[in-house]
Amino acid sequence: MRLVAAEMLIANGTAIMTKLLRGLAALVIALQGFLWLGAPVSAQSWASRPIRIIVPFPPGGTTDQIARRVQPLLEADLKTTIVIENRGGASGTIGTQAAAMSEPNGTTFLLVFDTHGVNPSLLPNLPFDTLHDLSPVMLIGKSPMVITAHPAAAYRRFEDVLAASRKNPGSVTYGTIGAGSLAQLAMTQIANQFKVVMTHVPYKGGGPLTTDAIAGHVPVAIASVALLSPHIQAGALHPIAVTAAKRYVQLPDTPAIAELGLTGFDAEAWWGLLAPAKTPSDIVLRMNAAMAKALREPAVERSLNDQGIEYQLSSPKEFGAFIEAEIVRWAKVIKDNKIVAGE
Repeated sequence: MRLVAAEMLIANGTAIMTKLLRGLAALVIALQGFLWLGAPVSAQSWASRPIRIIVPFPPGGTTDQIARRVQPLLEADLKTTIVIENRGGASGTIGTQAAAMSEPNGTTFLLVFDTHGVNPSLLPNLPFDTLHDLSPVMLIGKSPMVITAHPAAAYRRFEDVLAASRKNPGSVTYGTIGAGSLAQLAMTQIANQFKVVMTHVPYKGGGPLTTDAIAGHVPVAIASVALLSPHIQAGALHPIAVTAAKRYVQLPDTPAIAELGLTGFDAEAWWGLLAPAKTPSDIVLRMNAAMAKALREPAVERSLNDQGIEYQLSSPKEFGAFIEAEIVRWAKVIKDNKIVAGE
């Protein structure tokens, strides 16, 4: 009887101990999961997960082209999947907001255009802070902008545009990649300094603008040389001026706006890569290095240079300083010329 009782006691004790051990194991697993989720992501483990690059414009524009050119090279270098996500609209702010609100774990990056330095001054109540909600990764490159006319239009020189605008204010319409774009600011500043009135037609990105410009639906277009150069070379668009202090080497017969009376005038398009704020610095630096390596691939570099993009390939710190300077510069232009979003 005593033997049976002892056996029962041992069995009960074993069952209790088993339950305790199982509970302890479950607690350890849960704690490990918690610690893993809360631990900072290192550059070593980061690229094992898919990475998305948000392009805040529709497909077809230069930001989209750059992203898709480097995509396979980044995948090979980082040994992971790179997804290009186009989120166009509101002068790039919709895609930018999506990136700014993403987890700073290295799985989201943002490839921006020059509107990024204009929007803080032009668009009130942005749902993000341009300088504090995003971390700079790299200033990729710059390009002068070119003003073009459709071959069937009556404008063979920029002086023809000015003459038509003086004769009939507002009759000349020009297209840009969007309301608040650097192209709009440059054209507004040009028009104001020449004391003429032109009508702005904003598009939702470089792709839609190019399509309508080639079709002649908008007689004048202004965008980066990188965007319009292929169509100029094909004869689909006729260059009439570049927004630079001097002539652009790839368009030697096209005058600079500075030559036409606006001494020192210079406005360049630019492209850059950002990440959500607080993305670990080692990940930012690793992505900076991977991006530079991809852009330096001879075929990619030759293609983008041929389009008019002059490489900068800056450090994150240099890009941060550049963005701050752009915001200050264009805030003054917006204020002095009374430029309003959407006009």
